[in-house]
Amino acid sequence: MLKIWGRTNSVNVQKVLWCLAELGLPYERIDAGLQHGKNNEAWYLALNPNGRVPLLQDGDFSLWESNTIVRYLAAKHGHGGLCPASLEIRAHAERWMDWQLSVLVRPVSIVFWNLIRTPAAGPDVKAVARATEEANAAAVLLDGHLASHEFVAGPDFTMGDIPVGATMHRWLALPGVERPGLPALRAWHDRLAQRPGFRAHVMLPLS
Repeated sequence: MLKIWGRTNSVNVQKVLWCLAELGLPYERIDAGLQHGKNNEAWYLALNPNGRVPLLQDGDFSLWESNTIVRYLAAKHGHGGLCPASLEIRAHAERWMDWQLSVLVRPVSIVFWNLIRTPAAGPDVKAVARATEEANAAAVLLDGHLASHEFVAGPDFTMGDIPVGATMHRWLALPGVERPGLPALRAWHDRLAQRPGFRAHVMLPLS
């Protein structure tokens, strides 16, 4: 039985849970992180020295970093589907997974932590404004790509849509944020919302 350590309101945990749902794999999830603790205990740090969630345990094998976990699960259980058999299409999927980490997640996280998990001193208005501009620029870039692609790697849903979709859903769901129209991106989001795993694990109240 696969074991996932992490809380359901973590976007990084949501990626893995959505991936597991797409693959139809049974698993056990244990709350960890923030108020749940465990992630700073010695045994956890021995498996994941970053002390973050999620942590995957697959028998004697342990893995951290959510995008890498998604890649691993897709390659092991979804080769030819979630993990494309074509090397070129797989590279497109992995490129967008890397883009999610290098471009998209930082500004989205800054706005999220200021507006939803607001610091005791209150939100940093200037940081929110800068990050909003960056996140919207990333969204416009993705919207342009999706104007001619059903999903990030092409005509079919792949593992590449999972990290980008989870993070972009968070951006679209944040209240009180001005965004451009993004018609192609929103149509893609609507396609993702037809998937049971996305609805169950990503479309949750922000907290």
